[in-house]
Amino acid sequence: MSVALAEQGAFAPSAQDKTLLRFITCGSVDDGKSTLIGRLLHDSKSLFEDQLATLRADSLRSIASDQEIDFSLLLDGLAAEREQKITIDVAYRFFATARRSFIVADTPGHEQYTRNMVTGASTASLAIVLVDARKGVLTQTRRHAYLASLLGIRHLVLAVNKMDAVEWRQARFAEIVQAFRAFAEDLNLQDITAIPLSALLGANVTSPAVQMPWYAGPSLLTHLEEVPIESQSLRQEPFRMSVQWVNRPNADFRGFSGTIAAGTVRPGEWVRVLPSGRQTHVARIVTYDGDLAEAIAGQAVTLTFADEIDCSRGDMVAAANAAPEIADKFQATLVWMVEAPLRPGRSYWLKIGRKTVVCTVTLLKHRVDVNNLAEQQTTLLQLNEIGVCHISLDQAIPFDPYVENRETGGFILIDRVSHATAAAGLLHFALRRSQNLHWQAVDVDRTVRAAAKEQRPALVWFTGLSGAGKSTIANLVEKRLHALGRHTYLLDGDNVRHGLNRDLGFTDADRVENIRRVAEVGRLMVDAGLIVLASLISPFRADRAAARALLNEGEFFEVFVDTNLSIAEQRDPKGLYRKARSGALRNFTGIDSPYEVPESPELRVDTSLTSAEDAAEQVIAALRAAGIIW
Repeated sequence: MSVALAEQGAFAPSAQDKTLLRFITCGSVDDGKSTLIGRLLHDSKSLFEDQLATLRADSLRSIASDQEIDFSLLLDGLAAEREQKITIDVAYRFFATARRSFIVADTPGHEQYTRNMVTGASTASLAIVLVDARKGVLTQTRRHAYLASLLGIRHLVLAVNKMDAVEWRQARFAEIVQAFRAFAEDLNLQDITAIPLSALLGANVTSPAVQMPWYAGPSLLTHLEEVPIESQSLRQEPFRMSVQWVNRPNADFRGFSGTIAAGTVRPGEWVRVLPSGRQTHVARIVTYDGDLAEAIAGQAVTLTFADEIDCSRGDMVAAANAAPEIADKFQATLVWMVEAPLRPGRSYWLKIGRKTVVCTVTLLKHRVDVNNLAEQQTTLLQLNEIGVCHISLDQAIPFDPYVENRETGGFILIDRVSHATAAAGLLHFALRRSQNLHWQAVDVDRTVRAAAKEQRPALVWFTGLSGAGKSTIANLVEKRLHALGRHTYLLDGDNVRHGLNRDLGFTDADRVENIRRVAEVGRLMVDAGLIVLASLISPFRADRAAARALLNEGEFFEVFVDTNLSIAEQRDPKGLYRKARSGALRNFTGIDSPYEVPESPELRVDTSLTSAEDAAEQVIAALRAAGIIW
């Protein structure tokens, strides 16, 4: 039977009453992670075989025949990892004893694979940090303990491995434990258990080691069987459930389905739906096997309410008398997971629970050196780096601090262009100003303002290389619109740098902020009912996507002014290419800073083949076709 099948529940009939412990192993290269996992699995094999007898008779033969293959393949794979001297990705393995089932994540030890450890630790309740008894506590040991603490793991096993290599000496074990505890004093770890062992010889892994009579504590496996599990403590917390979908098979039934993140719920109890704040009480707890009298953390259920109230996917159902906070601005920690660095001002999708909102990192306070926990000033986050920042959302969300609930306080950031997971995040607290600032409703809105001007407002965004002809074309388009009686304004990239953006340079970070400010000004002018023309190089797709996201559907019109780089250099109206080629001008788009070509612009004009006048006429025709002018 494959490990994948085991994780999917092949042992469920025999283990349905057991608890499941998810844990990770981490440590430096050659500390013995793979050997330890292999030993746990090998020595637990007989326990697997004992449980096979309880499985259904019709599946016994196929599972038992696969069982022999499974362990040989698994141990061969671990041996291959040892030969390569490195584990690149996170490998998950399943095993079980008569008392508990386990899923272990074998996470890599190198700093460049911090994101892999974060992935493995995000759902773990316990971390085994291996230390080579010969080497003692290393920089990697401290890094792994910090990451475990950061990610909410409260139970840690300091597994001092290779005790046979130091002649099983108690003094050496005590020395390592003292050094580790001194470092861990400032970490939020509720429980640290130190266990001396030899994974290679199996000493103190699944059974007590006769070689260390001075050690009176449990073996590693015994401790794993007895340690409290996070899901059990979550049952004592206030009720929380993120709505995954609204279930309405017929007109007489309307249920709200999801997995309970914390607490318990019973029919008749009052709950609050957030962020709306509407209250009702639970009518039924529905499952495939019938209604429940009580549901607890970790269960997937469908709730029905006594009242018809608005509740949608992504909303949170919470205990009415202990509801979480609601805010749209936070301090958070980010673990960066992609090659393209994080730059403040750029927007992403933030997914928390089942809800997805637009998020902008407004301030990067510092990054954390995971080797010594030092806080370092920085303007961006690179791959595998961890930073503390301020984030702003486009709408308020309910949340709990991550230290209180990993489900309702943890999130991911998603790149809006590539849709790749850019970061894992932890919410700490709402910024005070987010609770004091409220959107002021006004009676004269963009619709009224546009109607007074007898036009449809829009932001026409001209993008392209320097020298492509953006400003020339935008100027001609505005003249034609003015002749048609339209109310317009032109935001030119050079002009705004004389005032609004005079404090910004041309680094990638400054370019991001430059575009963000112009986009926000453009949004305000569209709200005023104007047709706004913005002419900027705007080299990054993500920033143009963020500008588009500020406006309603159909109000953003992207014009890609395309031309060959060699032609743009020949034109060089401001002499900028010449300066860039000579080294006198740094971070110039097209030379030593990239330009990301639009993938789906509303209009593309090729100025290597078309005159500026003809290009302007193409823009006017496209605006007519889009219904922006008539």
